[in-house]
This record gives sequence, C-alpha cells and structure tokens, in this order.
Amino acid sequence: MKFPKNLSAKLEARKQNNALRQLPSTSSAIDFASNDYLGFAKSKTIFNQTHQFLLDNDFCENGATGSRLLSGNHPLYELAENYLAQFHQAEAALILNSGYDANVGFFSSVPQKGDFILYDELCHASIRDGIQLSNAKAYKYQHNNYEDLERLITKVQPTTDNQQLTTIYIVTESVFSMDGDSPDFETMIAIAEKHQALIVVDEAHALGVFGENGCGLLQQLQVQNKIFARIMTFGKGLGCHGAAILGSNELKNYLVNFARSFIYTTGLAPHNIATIYCAYHELSNEKAAQHALRENINFFNQQKQLLGLKPLFVRSKSAIQSAIIPGNEKVKTIASQLQQNGFDVKAILSPTVPEGQERLRICIHSYNSEAEISRVLELLATFVF
Repeated sequence: MKFPKNLSAKLEARKQNNALRQLPSTSSAIDFASNDYLGFAKSKTIFNQTHQFLLDNDFCENGATGSRLLSGNHPLYELAENYLAQFHQAEAALILNSGYDANVGFFSSVPQKGDFILYDELCHASIRDGIQLSNAKAYKYQHNNYEDLERLITKVQPTTDNQQLTTIYIVTESVFSMDGDSPDFETMIAIAEKHQALIVVDEAHALGVFGENGCGLLQQLQVQNKIFARIMTFGKGLGCHGAAILGSNELKNYLVNFARSFIYTTGLAPHNIATIYCAYHELSNEKAAQHALRENINFFNQQKQLLGLKPLFVRSKSAIQSAIIPGNEKVKTIASQLQQNGFDVKAILSPTVPEGQERLRICIHSYNSEAEISRVLELLATFVF
C-alpha cells in the first residue's frame, strides 16, 4: 500500500539529522538506563505477593471488562485508592491507566477557558499534550526561574472584576525526567500563595526515591497540603504500571465526570491494581532498596567529582544523572562505546531535548554496585576527554 510522501519526507529528515527513533532489542548489559530505580519491576517478592493476594481474595479475572464507569470498577480499585490516599496524606486518590493518561486527563479537563496555565519549559510531553487540549491559555516559564514565573503571573493576573472567575495553575515536576533536578518549592509556594495560584506537580520520578517509605519529594519537604494536585506514576520507582492523581474529594469527583482519558478507556485489570497495592506495601515494609539507592546516588556524585566529570553533568541529587554532550552524532557514539563495554547507557537526542542539549541519561538503581558505577564513569571520562 502506498505510503504518503509527506510522511516519508519526515522520516527521511529524521535519518539525515541522525535522530531516527527505533525500538531497541532487549539488553543483557548492566542497567544504567531503566527507570526501575528500586528493582521492583524484577522483584520476585512483589510478583509472588501479588499472585497470592489475588488467590486469597478470589480474583480470577484477566481484564476489567469495561471502563470504570461501566463494568470495570472492580473492588480492588477502592482498596488501592484508599491506601494510596492514606500513604500520600491526601484526601483522595484516583487511579488512571498511565502517567500519560493522568496528565492528559487532568490538564485537558481541569483548567477552564479564561484560566491560565504557567508551566516549566522542561515539563514532560504528557503535560504539554494535555495543555494543548485545554481551553485555558498557557505560557511556559524558564526552567526553575521564579522571577520569570512571577513576571508571567503579573502579566496574566486578572483584574478585580473577573478575578474570582479566573484560576492560575503553576505546573512543574518534583524531579525532572531529563535533568534530574528539582524546583525550589519554598519559593514557588510563596509565589503561589501571594497570587492565589494553584500548584500542580508531577512526582513520577520522585516516588520511591525521596521521602520516608519513598513517598515522594513533596511529603519529604512536608508541603503536600499546599499542592492542589499531585500526579504519582507507577512505571518508574514502583516498577509496575498506572498512575494516580492525588487531591481533594471534589477534584476526584470532577475528574470522574470530566477527564476523558479516564471516562473513555477500559480500566486496569485486577492484576494491575493488585501489583500497585503490593508494591506500595513493599515500599512501606522493605527499606533496604531505598537505602541502597540513596547510597549509590551519593557515591555516583562523589565519583564524578573525583574524575573531573562534574562540569558535564546537570546538578542532581536524584536517580537521574544527565551528562550534556552536544550533538546527536557525538552523544550516540559515546553511548555506543559504553554499550560495547557492557553498560546499558542511552543517548537522549534532539528533538526529544533541545538542540545543543543532547545528553547521556544515566539512571542509578539500588542494584548497581559501586564497582559498576566507578567503571562506567571511568569509561565515560576516557571517551569524553
């Protein structure tokens, strides 16, 4: 069948820019690429607990059978959502099928015509896609730049006449997926309170990594009650699938009625929800993996300092460590050299990141050894300098 010429041209342009994406094969190399920060995705303990939980509670269905508003709202949803709300010290939790669905559902439905969305320029694609579907006006502010944020707030600040009808949403991530850095929430909250704005935070890369029991960065900072909505994604530190939006009971009720990515999709199967539930219990009961991850992050930062690599890296105390190596061809070459030496390190190319900001995105895990961390950084120093 004939393929449209304009689509072929776009593919060819990607090839010419050395930026064509391809699905990778399974790698047996040492993992410095996945988001499985605690090793939960490979945990036999969680796998066996989930299986036993389903048997003990007589759940034998393979699928949800429909959307949650039709036939798919099986009893495990209420059990898991109540547990999540308690764990994260929120009034309510609503589980959606993925972090992408959660962000698209929230931003396409909650901000209204006449509202304003002010989002960090490095926010994830799922946030941007949701914003594009919104009727609110949106402006991006410079990354973690609070003077620029306040400048935008002042620009869009409504007059006294319509102030009560307009809401300003400030949108950010607690750990940015490509840089691994975090906002100054004390400053952001002060700005939001000054201008009566609402803060929305994606905690995808903080769950399992920060806070007591891996509860996230906002709870670690004890500012969760000052945040309008939190998006927790389970495909990273929790090692499974799905996401939850945390907020008030009123917000949950609103999303159930108006978030299209929630309303018009088949719910997650009982096995998915049971895995989420058991993985959260593992966060509460098993501290060794969280401790090992934090120790490895500290060791990685010490080693990159000793090897003179610190100037290459974006400052980060998270599990995401990004070495900026401009140019798609150059960063792909160095990634290939590391892979040939047995280390699974991925290159992040433009246009995924802005041109000139191409990088190696190195993910630290609880199961990486100090010897592995030292070796991958030694090789990086050899290939870069």
